[in-house]
Amino acid sequence: MGDNPYSVKNRSIRAESLGYATKSKEEIFTQSKEKRIHESMVPAKALLRESRDSETHPNSFPIIFALDVTGSMLEIPLHLVQEGLPQIMAGIMQVGVPDPAILFLAIGDHEYDNFPLQVGQFESGDEQLDMWLTRTFLEGKGGGNAGESYSLAWYFASHHTVTDAWEKRKQKGLLITIGDEPCLRTLPTRAVEEIMGVKPQASFTDKELLEKAQETYDVYHLHMLEGSAGLRSLNYWRNMLGQNCIEVPHHMDVPKIIIDLVKRHASESVTFSPNTGNVVVDTPTTADKEEEILL
Repeated sequence: MGDNPYSVKNRSIRAESLGYATKSKEEIFTQSKEKRIHESMVPAKALLRESRDSETHPNSFPIIFALDVTGSMLEIPLHLVQEGLPQIMAGIMQVGVPDPAILFLAIGDHEYDNFPLQVGQFESGDEQLDMWLTRTFLEGKGGGNAGESYSLAWYFASHHTVTDAWEKRKQKGLLITIGDEPCLRTLPTRAVEEIMGVKPQASFTDKELLEKAQETYDVYHLHMLEGSAGLRSLNYWRNMLGQNCIEVPHHMDVPKIIIDLVKRHASESVTFSPNTGNVVVDTPTTADKEEEILL
């Protein structure tokens, strides 16, 4: 992970200069023009993603956001770029969570999509997080089958990430999938080999991959209820995750829910204080001056 802090002020200035508030999805997520995955997010070239401690971030706190980028879910990445991500980071800062390291994954449908998994990198800095998020290809497809490949997030987290939080402190990370479909019940060896370039010994069920991910991550699913698909598939997630299935009425609710989950997770697993950590909150101190406060 990088050593950069997250600056709300710097992010706001950059977002304004880039026109995030007014640009379309196609203008912000430029891989849409290429109609393919960004070279840096190819899973087979990302066989290991690490969340490591550093001098700047001595207590790295791994958080994985796995975004459904099939057709019905494309408003969420856009909302994150325009306002959601800085809201999330500011909220994490305000509850005093030390050294968050965020990894973006993009999830599709391994039975229909060309790029059912895209992989970012654990990062903390505002510029780096925006870079990985906006590199994501919003494929916008999916199929008329029984769901999407959310289990790819569980597979990648359990088989292709390592974290100092777990290795040094036995502290689980946080893994949050966001979508409106059930998960496909099986991840075949063929699909894993095509996506990752490595062939497992056997296929996986959704339950097996969830349980494996839960060994080192607390796993949640934010289940979107804005469309009819969300209501139809709700029982699947309730049965799989119980209270860790969070029902979300509207995509604008996502940032607040994530902040609450991070706060709950951190308060249960680590000791933290509003006066520790390495993220920058930019707080106005006068009408014409902003002071950056290092927590």
